[in-house]
Amino acid sequence: MSGQEHEWTDLMRSANAGDAAAYHRLLSAITPVLRASARRGLLRAGQSPDQSEDIVQDTLLAVHLKRHTWDPKAPFAPWLFTIARNKLIDALRRRGRRVFVDIDDFTDVLPGEDAPEPANGVDVAAHLQLLPPRQRDVLQAIAVDGLSISETAQKFTMKEGTVRVALHRGLASLAARAREELS
Repeated sequence: MSGQEHEWTDLMRSANAGDAAAYHRLLSAITPVLRASARRGLLRAGQSPDQSEDIVQDTLLAVHLKRHTWDPKAPFAPWLFTIARNKLIDALRRRGRRVFVDIDDFTDVLPGEDAPEPANGVDVAAHLQLLPPRQRDVLQAIAVDGLSISETAQKFTMKEGTVRVALHRGLASLAARAREELS
């Protein structure tokens, strides 16, 4: 273990024993190291380092909230860098691999889709009539009449969970019929 790691470990032991000054010195010592580590991790992942300060703050907060879980017999640095690595991974997952392309650059070359023909009221009513009564009533109330789940449950004196199940089953049945018709 290097001298810096020994110092951090000693400071953390003192901080956990109640020495506020040692805790302040520890946080001051690890912050620049965490910042550099976060920046390197973001750059290695092909991301802009602009999010590094958020990762540092998340790491420092986790250290503060979880410092009681650190084993004082173990070196501090591996515990710290495990937290930092996990916070970096969390940030990368939140950010995701998104590539934004301005669609206006492609409007002339992208084919447009024909708008689907709207279903008329007769078609909807005919499809609903094919469903079992409970599913039909729930779908009618929610999809056609615009009632909420709770309003539908009150209207038919049903539990909200039962309404959700009937709605899901009715929609699944309609979707299956629509797929059959298209085949």
